[in-house]
Amino acid sequence: QVQLVESGGGLVQPGGSLRLSCAASVSLYSITNMGWYRQFPGNERELVAYITGDGFTNYADSVKGRFAISRQNAKKLVFLQMSTLRPEDTAVYYCNVYPPRREYWGQGTQVTVSA
Repeated sequence: QVQLVESGGGLVQPGGSLRLSCAASVSLYSITNMGWYRQFPGNERELVAYITGDGFTNYADSVKGRFAISRQNAKKLVFLQMSTLRPEDTAVYYCNVYPPRREYWGQGTQVTVSA
């Protein structure tokens, strides 16, 4: 069973930056694709970005050029560097494999962008 724990969220002003971390309970060498997702109140989770085992990345149009996903397989970590944050980025952020598996969802980490 894979457990994923997100951290790094918080309150930030518009234009600010945050780095989210996802700690996995298993080696990331055994997981090809990892993704970050977010959920707005009353909405379903949406894909923010994913990264393959080869380091290929893909981003939602709304975050292209502002967010960067990365992974450290040996340390079992996946990161989401978020820059130039906007109020509309306010959401709960989750990591999961890509495509996501229902049983791997964790608690997420809240990101709030507000002045």
